[in-house]
Amino acid sequence: MASPRIALVTRRPQPGHDHDLSDLARAVGETGAEAHVVGWDDPDIDWSRFDLVVIRSTWDYSWRAAEYVAWAERCARLTRLANPADVVRWNTDKRYLGELAEAGVPVVPTYYRAPGEDAGLPDGDEEFVIKPTSGAGARYAARYRADERDAALAHLARMHEEGFTAMVQPYMRRIDVTGERALVFFGGQFLHAVQKGAVLAPGTAYDAAKTPHPDLRPWQPTEAELDVASRALAAAPGGPGLLYARVDLVDGDDGAPRVMELELVEPNLFLAVHPGSLPRVAELIFKAAV
Repeated sequence: MASPRIALVTRRPQPGHDHDLSDLARAVGETGAEAHVVGWDDPDIDWSRFDLVVIRSTWDYSWRAAEYVAWAERCARLTRLANPADVVRWNTDKRYLGELAEAGVPVVPTYYRAPGEDAGLPDGDEEFVIKPTSGAGARYAARYRADERDAALAHLARMHEEGFTAMVQPYMRRIDVTGERALVFFGGQFLHAVQKGAVLAPGTAYDAAKTPHPDLRPWQPTEAELDVASRALAAAPGGPGLLYARVDLVDGDDGAPRVMELELVEPNLFLAVHPGSLPRVAELIFKAAV
C-alpha cells in the first residue's frame, strides 16, 4: 500500500506564526504518511494529488472569507477535506452562535449589525465588545465602556464600510479573573485543554495588534465545561465526528460556562502546551487519510 499523501494547510508566506506546524508535519511523517505543508491560496497546488487535506493555520482567511470558502468547496470536490466544506462555510460566520443558542447551548449573548442596519448599541452601564462575524486573532475586536459610545459607533461604521457584519456582546467580566478555557477535541474525543488570559485590554483600539492567546497554561476542564462543549459540538454540522474541534468557554456572571466561540475551521491546537498529545493527533490524521 502506498503511503498516504497528506496536506497540512497554512497561510502564505509562513513567517513562523504556527509554532506547532513543523512538529506536526514531522509527527505525521513518522506515521508512514507523506506530509506536505502548503498554502491554501497557492495556485500551483494540485489538491487532487492528496489523500487528505487538513486545514491547520489558515489564519488570514477572515480577510478573504468568501474566497476562502470557495477554495474549501473546490478542494472538497477533488479530495477529502478536514474539516468538510459545509462545516467551513458554517463556521466562518459567527452568526452560528445564534443557532447554538436556539439549540439550547449556553452561549455569550450576541446580537448582530449588518451593513445598512441600525447601528444600535447596548443600553445601560456595562462594558460591551464589538467584533466582526468573520474574524480571527481578535482582529477588529474592541472592548468599550458605556461612556465610549462615540468610539464604538466609529468602530461599527468602519466595519460596515468594509462590508463586515458586526457582533455586539456584553463584556464577560469574569474573564478578567477566571480567563478563557479552550477545550480541544480530536477524532471525536476530548484531547486536552488550556486556560488563557483576557485578550481585550481596556482602551486598546480595534485596529491595534493584539496577542490572541495570552498567558497560556494547561487546564483540566470541569464536568460542567465538558458538558457545555459536548452540547455545542452535538449542535454543529458534522457533530462530534469531526476530525478536530475547539470549544472556547468563558464564565457568565453566575459562574457557569458559556460558549464564546466554536472553532471548527483552523483552530490553534496548542500542541506546544501539550506536546504529549502530538503522537495521538498524528495517528488520527493518518487514520483519516487511509
